[in-house]
Amino acid sequence: MDNFCIESHLESIYATYPEACRRPVIGITANYADGDAQVRDRYYRQVVEAGGVPLLIPPVADKAVIINTLDRIDGLLLTGGGDYNPLWMGEEPEPVLGSINAERDLPELLITRLAYNRQIPMLGICRGIQTLAVALGGKVSQHIETPIKHSQQGARDLPTHSVRIQPASVLHDLYPEEQIYVNSFHHQAVKDTGPLFRVTALAPDGVVEAMESTRLKDVLGVQWHPEWLGEDGGRLFRWLVDRAAEFGRAKQLHDRMLTLDTHCDTPMFFPQGVDFGRRDSRILVDLHKMADGRLDATTMVAYLPQPKAGETWTSVSPLPADTPTAYADLIFDKIGGILQRHADYIRQARTPEDLYRNKRERRKSIMLGIENGLAIGSDLANIAHFAQRGAVYITLCHNGDNAICDSARGSATHGGVSAFGEQVIHEMNRQGLMVDLSHAAESSFYDALSVSETPIVCSHSCCKALCDVPRNLTDDQLRALAARGGVAHITLYPGFLRRQGEATLHDALDHLRHAVDIMGIDHVGLGTDFDGDGGVPGMADAAEAIRFTLYLLRQRYSEEDICKIWGGNWLRVMTQVQQHKHQA
Repeated sequence: MDNFCIESHLESIYATYPEACRRPVIGITANYADGDAQVRDRYYRQVVEAGGVPLLIPPVADKAVIINTLDRIDGLLLTGGGDYNPLWMGEEPEPVLGSINAERDLPELLITRLAYNRQIPMLGICRGIQTLAVALGGKVSQHIETPIKHSQQGARDLPTHSVRIQPASVLHDLYPEEQIYVNSFHHQAVKDTGPLFRVTALAPDGVVEAMESTRLKDVLGVQWHPEWLGEDGGRLFRWLVDRAAEFGRAKQLHDRMLTLDTHCDTPMFFPQGVDFGRRDSRILVDLHKMADGRLDATTMVAYLPQPKAGETWTSVSPLPADTPTAYADLIFDKIGGILQRHADYIRQARTPEDLYRNKRERRKSIMLGIENGLAIGSDLANIAHFAQRGAVYITLCHNGDNAICDSARGSATHGGVSAFGEQVIHEMNRQGLMVDLSHAAESSFYDALSVSETPIVCSHSCCKALCDVPRNLTDDQLRALAARGGVAHITLYPGFLRRQGEATLHDALDHLRHAVDIMGIDHVGLGTDFDGDGGVPGMADAAEAIRFTLYLLRQRYSEEDICKIWGGNWLRVMTQVQQHKHQA
């Protein structure tokens, strides 16, 4: 720089509009020594070179500071430094332990756990990979003794040993070579990755040199120091910045659009005394997880098990309730208690307008549904009763035939929808309740489609062409549903996604793509079935909802299409159904 006139520098900034394009913000954890929070320039220079904006994070364990920091960054870089106090891993210090850095430990462990919960892309370097392990269920060796010297005294940009990279890994995508050469300045290393990571690179002596997420998250750790390795090291920083850019775009999209999960079974866990206001490990949907995943709304259903032949309702009821109708009311009462206790943060929504208003007011929403028309009993007046309570749909049956219709797992009791079932559907039309045909037999599906005066929905179903189970929808059913203006929402129940092997988010995306190909983009969506055994790696709970958006972006869905998938199509149908009530 040979110009010391600030006005000329400002002029160059203001010469165009906008002054700068948005770049992803990468938080960089700072070291702490002699009263100073500091970071080597190589870290932030590599971030800038990769196209990111570095933001230095001091070692502060204050909750408000950490949460507000995480709200503002798109990626997190965990830097190198001193040893971890082994007490964090439930171990006592050994004589070989080096100098610990107590000022850093707790702040970095907290920010790592919270960033993981929020799906923020992370890259851990040296101490950083150890941070990932300690924070997320792994272990670190206090000192490694092997034939290879890992704590070198050479120049930091000098490769000193080789590492062998595992195929089919993110690291191998970045370094397609089987073996690369790295620098090495450490005497500790990860000895147990824990269940959330897998080893993706090893030194010749078996020391873990890299690991990555087993849950389809953008989290990667390396034991060496890529910030010193120029272009070779830059590949890792570009990976972090690229993933952070995607995450930033997804966050912005979630800010602008409404995200609605059309089916969760969280009320099934009410008998266990779960706390919706805490991050409760017993449930997949709570306030914190909805906030982590930037999920605006969920539809909580009162699920009623279908008594088998010879069983009574009271013998299968999960809670003390004399009748199915009383049970559904009891579940809605308990949801009402949640809404009352957390009224500043979440409210019931009965209409699309309620959902959008709650979002504008920065509140989450709960919609109500009933899973199994058994709740109606034999009294059609109960349909109006549940509509008045705010239910937006009733799933006509569950796993077993009832008085309304045959189930996909039933015995063809009626040959489809019963005469009483026709009355139920007509009354649901009059009351503005959506008719949900998830769980229904194919005969019941076509009967309901012909009886209903409004479009019908399948709140949580998958495609039979990809997974041939009775609960899934055939291509003909999908076409018929779309022709009548209805929607089918792909669910995350593993057994409906694939017959063999572990189902993941990739399988759900395959079902979604198939449904789009058959029905068109205006007739698809997502109903997770969280807490009803729904959830897969990549989208295991509500906290990972934004990962669904990330993968839709990667598969080149437009933002308009993503808005439709995340509830826009469903709300179009809901509006039609609710308007029909006023026209009837």
